[in-house]
Amino acid sequence: MFVCAPRYWVPGLAILGAGEVVRLAAVGHIGLPSRTRADDVGALVRSGPYGWVRNPLYLGNLLLYAGLGVVLWPSALVAVPILAVYYELIVRWEERNLAARIGEPYRRYLAEVPRWVPRAPSRRADGAWRLATAVRSERSTLVAIGVVLVLLWLRARAG
Repeated sequence: MFVCAPRYWVPGLAILGAGEVVRLAAVGHIGLPSRTRADDVGALVRSGPYGWVRNPLYLGNLLLYAGLGVVLWPSALVAVPILAVYYELIVRWEERNLAARIGEPYRRYLAEVPRWVPRAPSRRADGAWRLATAVRSERSTLVAIGVVLVLLWLRARAG
């Protein structure tokens, strides 16, 4: 049984909000190609959050789910570890693909930027964050967050 108690809303929504901020920062730098599983790859992006951590979108997703899991306590105890394993498997596939496609520049990136735990970049990379791109890419995520929060609020009000 999952709890939707008001005392869990503030910390859960703070974590969820942090996850979406990370995602908006990431897609504002990488653009719409982030929404594909194709073998084709774009240019290597090292600016913004991609200078801090190699997988800011997945890190943002984990924060989104963790926040939702806190709101629906104790589902975070189940969902986050499962999703962490899932994203680890995806990332390993993507890293092999990117190393094969991009080559040495990507291998240097692997050596310089951590996979999961953010670290201040050793060098500043050129690249601009684009709000329109971020919002366009994230519109379905933002709508989904809104719908889920309204449904949770309605559930909590129904008792």
